[in-house]
Amino acid sequence: MNDNIIYLGLLADEEIELDSAALALSALDHEGLDVEPYLDRLRIINAAVDAARGSVDEEALRSGEAQGALLAQVISGEFGFMGDSESYDAPLNADMIRVLDRRRGLPVSLSILYVAVARRMGWTAHALNTPSHVLVSIGPEDSPALIDPFQGGALVQPEQLMTLLERALGPGAWPQEAHVAPMSNRMTLVRLLLNQASRAEQAGDPARACILYERMTVVAPEHGAGWWELARLQLAEGEVDAARASLSAMLEITRDPERRAQIGAALTRLAG
Repeated sequence: MNDNIIYLGLLADEEIELDSAALALSALDHEGLDVEPYLDRLRIINAAVDAARGSVDEEALRSGEAQGALLAQVISGEFGFMGDSESYDAPLNADMIRVLDRRRGLPVSLSILYVAVARRMGWTAHALNTPSHVLVSIGPEDSPALIDPFQGGALVQPEQLMTLLERALGPGAWPQEAHVAPMSNRMTLVRLLLNQASRAEQAGDPARACILYERMTVVAPEHGAGWWELARLQLAEGEVDAARASLSAMLEITRDPERRAQIGAALTRLAG
């Protein structure tokens, strides 16, 4: 079934539409389900945001705060999309089909929805690499606003961001610029899949986790960590040849000498 997402690995990053790509990934777990009605739901949300935008003076929508507020008004206020704090770790919160059904999700899945809609409005928006809780940056590059789709698109103040980072990083850790860096489209999808894979492992389902890491290598073939985690799980399942193939694929894309040596050592052990 991964043949249905091969195109995502071949697209240039800027050509990936986050919400429809997440929907394509979700469809792999819903064999036989017609995806077109879900694409229609995305179109309806986009049309509603565009209509709300048309009722506001364009000059008033130049700031990130105003753009974020309009998104929140429609996506959360009109359509009811919010974070699922009651069953946070449920796999369906990272499954875009179920997110659209329930209008509940994880920070990363809801951020994908917000970012995709914002971009269709012609606005600059990014999902951020915030640890444990993805946020969205929206607005002009020199003065973006931060919003939290999990909290209904609420504006995130600097002190709230610091609290979130300190809680995620643990005592004594110091927030770094990388923790609020924009993620590429491909890495945003990787983050979505990683959420699913880690929860599958925590639930004692390595076979499911392996499937998700395989998808990660299809969507982001140059993301070495995906190949490494896939090889780890394959080896744990006794699939030595498959693990060797995954490590060899990782070696092809890895340029860091230390990492290459680590991969080479692992391949040598497997050969033995």
